[in-house]
Amino acid sequence: MSKKILIVDDDRSLTHLLNAYLSDKGYKIVIAHDGEGALLLLESERPDLIVLDIVMPKMNGYDFLFEMRKMDEVSKTPVIVLTGKADMAEIFKVEGVLEYLIKPFAPQDLMEKIRKYI
Repeated sequence: MSKKILIVDDDRSLTHLLNAYLSDKGYKIVIAHDGEGALLLLESERPDLIVLDIVMPKMNGYDFLFEMRKMDEVSKTPVIVLTGKADMAEIFKVEGVLEYLIKPFAPQDLMEKIRKYI
């Protein structure tokens, strides 16, 4: 059974590329384009890992993390944050984010981080 990754990013080009790349590596991919959509998918899909953008419409990544942490079944799901802001490391530590990548990033770097958790 392949591991499931939830990609949450409003950049449809990026989600399309990540879907193709990670599917090719054997992962099952579920995509949401904002935090609200991702929250709806969490309980039904139960991902093994989440790749999360911070700046999104409707519900940003921080609000998504806050709400996710309140959901017992998925509160401990590993999260890898994608961000365009290089100065966010301290905030990520406070938020409990284990890993992050600065956009643009190499797909191999994301793959390396994913393999640490699933």
